[in-house]
Amino acid sequence: MRIDLNSDLGESFGPWPMGQDAALMESITSANVACGFHAGDPGAMRATIALAREKGVAIGAHPGFQDLVGFGRREMKATPQEVEDLVLYQVAALAGMAAAQGAALQHVKAHGALYNMACRDRGLAEAIARATASLDRSLILFGLPDSELLRAGEAAGLKVAAEVFADRSYDPGGSLTSRHKPGSVIHDTPKVVDRAIKMVRDKQVIAVDGSTIALKADTICLHGDTPGAADHARAVRRGLEAAGIQVANWSA
Repeated sequence: MRIDLNSDLGESFGPWPMGQDAALMESITSANVACGFHAGDPGAMRATIALAREKGVAIGAHPGFQDLVGFGRREMKATPQEVEDLVLYQVAALAGMAAAQGAALQHVKAHGALYNMACRDRGLAEAIARATASLDRSLILFGLPDSELLRAGEAAGLKVAAEVFADRSYDPGGSLTSRHKPGSVIHDTPKVVDRAIKMVRDKQVIAVDGSTIALKADTICLHGDTPGAADHARAVRRGLEAAGIQVANWSA
């Protein structure tokens, strides 16, 4: 059994630091780097790419809505063409930053509200898939298991990766619980570890109502802005490896 462990990084902006990037890079295998729209800036992009290269962590683009104030977690009205353009713009910018340092992108993972909207809206999903494929058909597209985003990626000829979230609760339908609801973010490290192992080994997760959701897991996300994220990542990696699960990205 094998699993990728990813985190959303590079989300600092100007003098404002965000996340625990350096500590997380010691445990994760793939980094989703903010591209300046929901968070991050050119300096943060460059520094995060350099750190990922140093630690042997695969680099992915993390495009979101142009919403610094809301950190990209507010739903916004946008046409598929607008979404295609904003995703292409951001992914191309990060790809350029990576190329300047002798690196290449492994994947694309939309951020926050854009990700969740595209997982259920085929038009937006196709826009993200088109933008990704038009730039580089070797890129892997991340999305929730059995989502419109993965189906659109496959239809566009992209390799896709089913992403699960060890530090977030799930609604019975398989979507992530709204962050506006209590308990949507899981802070208890042993619980996060247990969920991660069950997602990979047993291919299931327990929803907020106690029901069991079947799912496929190719990569596990641990949010970089969650307090204690680095502790979660260290413990999850140790727990997965102790359970006989190899932790590696697709470049390994």
